[in-house]
Parts: sequence; C-alpha cells; structure tokens
Amino acid sequence: MAAANRLVVFIALISLTSSPALATDGKPLQDYCVADNFFNNAVPMNGFACKPPQSVTPNDFTFSGLNKPGDTANPAGFKVTLVTVDQIPGLNTQGLSMGRLDFGPGGVNAPHIHPRASEMLIVMEGSLEVGFVTTLPETKLITKVLQAGEAFVFPQALTHYQRNVGKGPAVAISALDSQNPGTQRVVAAVLGSNPKLPVEVVAKALQADNNVAAQLLSKFK
Repeated sequence: MAAANRLVVFIALISLTSSPALATDGKPLQDYCVADNFFNNAVPMNGFACKPPQSVTPNDFTFSGLNKPGDTANPAGFKVTLVTVDQIPGLNTQGLSMGRLDFGPGGVNAPHIHPRASEMLIVMEGSLEVGFVTTLPETKLITKVLQAGEAFVFPQALTHYQRNVGKGPAVAISALDSQNPGTQRVVAAVLGSNPKLPVEVVAKALQADNNVAAQLLSKFK
C-alpha cells in the first residue's frame, strides 16, 4: 500500500476505537490521566492512578517502534509489538490500544482471546487467513482470507486466530477498544497453567485417555 493510504487507514482505526461510545473502558472524566507508574507499582488497583499534571510530558503520549519488523524466528513464526497503557501511560482512561503483528511464511498467531476488548485488524502487507469461533451451542468458525488493505473485526472475548497464507512475510495492524485488553492463549491456558490442570480434567476435555493428556501437559513447562 502507498504510504498515504497506510496513514489514512491508521488514523481511521484510531478514530474508531477512541470513540467513547465504543470504548469498553468507559468515558474519561478529564482531559487525560497519565498512568503514574510509581504509585501504581505500590498500590494495586483496577486501572491506574493519575500522574500529577505538572509532571506530564510529551513522552507520556509517545511510542516509537511500530515501524520496526518483529522477530518471527520462533516456532510460531509470529511476533506482536503491543502498544497498551504499559507502553504509553497517556492511554490510561482513553479506552484504546493497538499492536503490530508480524508473520513469517506460514506463521500463526495461535487461537486466543482478549477478555476486555473487541479488535479490528487491517492487513498492511501479504495475505492472512483470519477467523473467530462463536459461543455455544453453534461454535461456528467464521473465517476469511484477507489481502493488503482489507480489515476484519474480532468480537470481544471470542477465540480468534490469524495465519499467514502468502508466500512471503505478512504485516497487520490491530486496534483494540481497551487500554489493557489482556490476552489468553487457549491451548496454553489448558495445558500450560501454573499449577497444572488435573490430568483427568484435561483428558475429559480432549476426549482422550489419561496417557495422552499427560503427554500433552508435559510439553508445556
């Protein structure tokens, strides 16, 4: 895509997710509330306390790095660069975050959920197969192959994935309507919890015998 088109798409995503009517984190009650990391590290709370306005700087609203490709030299062939309130304290109370997703050939962002956010993804380069699964009783897979410039929405808290089906690398940008959307990977949650789920529970869930369940559990340290 041309640089101008990428910029238009980028601004559109930000505008969509920053709408108070669409943000899941609620409407801010002041111009901004920059997260005070010193205070928040000492006093756990739901959300973040505000930094004193006199100590706020432009750096509190800035992040650099989305122009840099992520390292996909890993078993999944995938890397995400997240930009949440942890990276930009000024996102606190603004109800949005985003990320850059890099895929090597055949790379997969394995099935996962964002418990606190809906997500819009736009492909910037390459071809991605994307999809999500609806809840019971249908558990229907809704999937599509996207090309550069096409977008797809993942509803809040539904299991979803992306897979590079092109011959080269793929890049996507995602926007989420929460400053801290959270991520839970489905397989890792079942097989890699700490402490481990009981073998018998995993065996029943997978409709397998205990030996198979134990072997799968052993793969996640």
